[in-house]
Amino acid sequence: MSFENKFKTQVQKLYQRLILGFGIIVLSVFALIYIVLNPYSLQKSPDESEIVDITTEQEDLIENGIHIATGFVDANGLTEVIQNCTNCHSAKLVTQNRMTKEGWVATIRWMQETQNLWDLGKNEEIIVNYLATNYAPDKKGRRDILTDIDWYTLEE
Repeated sequence: MSFENKFKTQVQKLYQRLILGFGIIVLSVFALIYIVLNPYSLQKSPDESEIVDITTEQEDLIENGIHIATGFVDANGLTEVIQNCTNCHSAKLVTQNRMTKEGWVATIRWMQETQNLWDLGKNEEIIVNYLATNYAPDKKGRRDILTDIDWYTLEE
């Protein structure tokens, strides 16, 4: 085999390897783009035994005066609070806060001004009364502020 034929064979092999490498790179880029655009495509779908069906009966279950699905106190206005508050955030965000009527109204106004909360209409009074009654400020926990204390200076 002549030097020229040997050189041509080497160039053809190099060309084939470059084409193969370029093809692998292109496929990898497309696969990466697909994964970025569809992040759930690699997740395993749950088996039928893993799927839990929550029926309406379970969603509305109340035990010991507590609505099981949300943790809200069962009282007048519960349905309105569930329908209007838990559409945007967790019920825990409500139950962890304690405010007066004025505080709840101010919070609703803030959500309407900054978070696109819709006008609650006649439900606002029902919701505020429910929240102010069941999630009012607590007076337990810390002691009162100390007053009338004779402070003394420590001497060195």
